Amino acid sequence: MSDKNIPKDYDFNKEKDWEKKWEKDDIYKFLGDGTRPRYIIDTPPPYPTGSIHLGHVLNWVYIDMNARYRRLKGNDVLFTQGWDCHGLPTEVKVEETHNIKKNDVSRAKFREYCIELTTENIAKMKDQMKSLGFSQDWSREFITMTPEYMKRTQYSFLKMYEQGLIYQGIHPVNWCPRCETAIAFAEVEYSDNETFLNYVNFPPAKEDSYADIESSKASGKEADPSEEGVMIATTRPELMSACVAVVVHPDDERYAHLLDKYVEVPLSHQKVKIIADEEVDPEFGTGAVMVCTFGDKTDVSWVNKHNLEIIDAINEKGLLTSAAGRYEGMDLQTCKAQTIEDLDDEGYLLKQEKVEQNVGQCWRCKTPIEILVKKQWFVAVSKLVDQIKDAAEEMNWVPEHMKSRLLNWADSMEWDWCISRQRIFATPIPVWYCKDCGKVILPDEEDLPIDPTQDKPKKPCECGCEEFIAEEDVLDTWMDSSISPLSIAGWPNPGYEDNFPANIRPQGHDIIRTWAFYTTLRCLALTGKKPFDDIVINGMVFGEDGYKMSKSRGNVIAPDDVISQYGADPLRTWAANSVPGSDVAFDWKDIKHGYKFLRKFWNAFRFISMQIFDEEVSFEEVKDNFGPLDLWILSKLNNLNINVDKAFAEYNFAETITSIERFIWHDFCDEYIEAVKYRLYNDEISDESRKAAKYTLRCVIETSLKLLAPIVPFFTEEVYQYFGEGESIHTTSWPEVNEDLISADAEEKGAAAIELIDEIRRFKSSAKIPLNAALSEVSVYTNDSLKDIFEEFSDDIKGTLKIENLAIKTGKPEVHEKIVEVTPDMAQIGPKFKGDAGKIAGYLNTADIEEIASALESASELDIDGLVVSEDLLNIKKDIVGASGKKVDIIQSEELDVILEVMR
Repeated sequence: MSDKNIPKDYDFNKEKDWEKKWEKDDIYKFLGDGTRPRYIIDTPPPYPTGSIHLGHVLNWVYIDMNARYRRLKGNDVLFTQGWDCHGLPTEVKVEETHNIKKNDVSRAKFREYCIELTTENIAKMKDQMKSLGFSQDWSREFITMTPEYMKRTQYSFLKMYEQGLIYQGIHPVNWCPRCETAIAFAEVEYSDNETFLNYVNFPPAKEDSYADIESSKASGKEADPSEEGVMIATTRPELMSACVAVVVHPDDERYAHLLDKYVEVPLSHQKVKIIADEEVDPEFGTGAVMVCTFGDKTDVSWVNKHNLEIIDAINEKGLLTSAAGRYEGMDLQTCKAQTIEDLDDEGYLLKQEKVEQNVGQCWRCKTPIEILVKKQWFVAVSKLVDQIKDAAEEMNWVPEHMKSRLLNWADSMEWDWCISRQRIFATPIPVWYCKDCGKVILPDEEDLPIDPTQDKPKKPCECGCEEFIAEEDVLDTWMDSSISPLSIAGWPNPGYEDNFPANIRPQGHDIIRTWAFYTTLRCLALTGKKPFDDIVINGMVFGEDGYKMSKSRGNVIAPDDVISQYGADPLRTWAANSVPGSDVAFDWKDIKHGYKFLRKFWNAFRFISMQIFDEEVSFEEVKDNFGPLDLWILSKLNNLNINVDKAFAEYNFAETITSIERFIWHDFCDEYIEAVKYRLYNDEISDESRKAAKYTLRCVIETSLKLLAPIVPFFTEEVYQYFGEGESIHTTSWPEVNEDLISADAEEKGAAAIELIDEIRRFKSSAKIPLNAALSEVSVYTNDSLKDIFEEFSDDIKGTLKIENLAIKTGKPEVHEKIVEVTPDMAQIGPKFKGDAGKIAGYLNTADIEEIASALESASELDIDGLVVSEDLLNIKKDIVGASGKKVDIIQSEELDVILEVMR
């Protein structure tokens, strides 16, 4: 093969060709026949927005590098792709697209619109994934909105219901007024907010006790706002109408005499009891707290603990109900402003002060959440928390400290998981209710999936009733995605155990408390086993401005923009050069660096292609003829193999790309190739030496390609095609380590020889001597140990640097300075000697330089016909000369115990 067959530049536009060929040849198909060890990846199913962002790229490059590495190591890899379709964002987009509200059309029609949009978005994202070289087995793609997947989700619901792990109840739930649905505790995000702490007087009630809240309002005996009672500090005065008690700490002496007394709630005028609870912080506000149903989860705890009444003051849309009296129909913000104004006008408001608060909000729309009492479906998390923690301890967390996030979350679980949602586009809850007796009716397993709003039970209720009420609520989308490892394995079909638990779960740290927690819970409930062995966490992507990428900040870089300019592989090297668990900054210079590295590799490959392809050379043929630099680079290559193999196995991706780059760029391209050229093109070199060099070049290139293949699949495929008979590099095996070629001694000696070569190269460069220009003579003065090394590498040192005569000695060079030119400093001589200045210049131009030098060395001045000229009036040029008397350059190495004497 000739280098004329290899293009001058690497064309990354050919990535598309490889993408199509890989798909056509089906090279990533999971066999599952037991002929090879199985490696199962529990792949994250992204939400189908229609476009991939750099966070996806980071996550999927981690997954893909691991999948490709495991295949090269001989595993049968199951790397499928899923899509977590259901959810509010799709419903909102459909409403915008069709200019409708969800209830303007039938549930079936609205769902049809959602499916159409989701199908389009999946197709777009799938194309983007392929363009990035991701190696999924697309024949095993799973989509949560399909009947097949919904059947699994509904079946898992039935199984957990039978075990008593799913139940229906009336409980306080986190509620998003914007989405008009319950959300799980894990879906509540928190943000800092500045608000006012309002100090409000709750005057003493006119009577000491009341049967209930309603009768206390109806008593008509309103308290005097000016009468001193209990001062309450609250950030939520709009919830006064839902106040059902005032709590104080039992040891707070300020309120000890008021325990079991009643105060009146301003504006709404219900009378509430003052009770004691150790959860009250006496240092916050006034130490007295109003209990509202519900301001936060502490209110829920107090209501349950003290058996307090519940007042529903807020509806599903976030508007005040009739229980709020004069504020009925107002939204919460308007109600807050009006309440504060009324408290002030009517004499209840004593003062205000600014305070920072942590506000819970919906993770999707960022609307502040409320706590409403609703009839919902729940998973009994509390029954499984200990098992979840035990399973988490059994998993290998990368990085290890991320495990604490799941354990801390498990320990903080105070509420069960609310899994019902008041939406349409989601997996239906497979339940009907008997119209007569209210009994929960479940479908048979063989009838799944079902939509209770469309389908009917196959038999009457036990009470004989044949009329049923359909459950219209749907399941939380995490109920779909949390069975991903089971779905991938083929559960509940026989044989799923062969692919379960998964070997690995790759995911972001932002969904540890949701996806990781819920998956562990569900797999334990359904199989009694942990869902995966390893869990590898990726961080978030930050823009060049140092902030997390977001459309609102305008710092988003689209993957397509990078690919169009540089191809996918440089984007993959950027992602690879990061540490699991840590956030990653995007910088164009990193992309350009990756691109430059691939071009460096390509140019090196193209340069040596004529030598490595013109004849076949086997290891057996050359193993006894390797030169010392061959042994140096081959030892480093085999150690690199071990290091990269270990780094991939431990998910230390940054170590893989940085060590490979360092080896190829510096050791191979900058050092070895330059040092071996003389052996390839010099007719005086023996065939044995030339073949050893050729074998080494090919071995390094071919092995390095395989080490790089998981990271830059397109580039390595393109180069590898020049080596084989059309076989994909991605169907080959990981290169074997040749232990016989690993030698610390060879590497240590080679490093010293390379440093000496670099030292002379630097001299050539600083002296403006072309690197391919010959040097007449170089003498190396060093210690005994280095002398032996340099003599062993003398042929490589001479051949690489084009040194005609190389002498390696101990001791120090015999050199001295020699005056070679003396000229007058006319700026000084002219004024001092005036008319005699010309006489001095003439002498210096005609006299023998050695005579002038002898006079200056003996007296530091010249006597020119009675004119005494000191040396400070002269321009004196000196050369360094060696023992031979010829001019030399002296170089003192900073890295080696070496002094070089160079004769040009």
